[in-house]
Amino acid sequence: MSLYVDTSALLKRYVAEDDSEACERFLLGDLSWITARHTWVEVVRNLSRLLSGAERARVKTIFRSDWSRMHVVEIDATLCERAGDLAETLQVRTLDALHFAAAERAGAGGLPYLTYDIRQAQVARSLGWSVLGR
Repeated sequence: MSLYVDTSALLKRYVAEDDSEACERFLLGDLSWITARHTWVEVVRNLSRLLSGAERARVKTIFRSDWSRMHVVEIDATLCERAGDLAETLQVRTLDALHFAAAERAGAGGLPYLTYDIRQAQVARSLGWSVLGR
């Protein structure tokens, strides 16, 4: 089986936060991770905000290794159009709409959606998706 992983979940793997241990169990329980291309930007941005020096370099190396084995859903015109539709109808933030469109493309509804973002979790559940995390 595969697992759609959003940015909030991936960050818990690299930065000790509430729920990091539980998140790690979800991640290690299914090593077939799927995410959207923009997750790279979100994770790198947040790592640079939360960590510094040698620790940031060490964590970025782990993230790059994880990224190399993830299935990455590309952001193309069709995905952006779908994200726009989702943003409009669900009234969600832009980056969340991109996650939802990417998860849909990957088979959401048939695969768990791992997030620790309460707004994303609520919307994903309203779409009938199986949500892990929050």
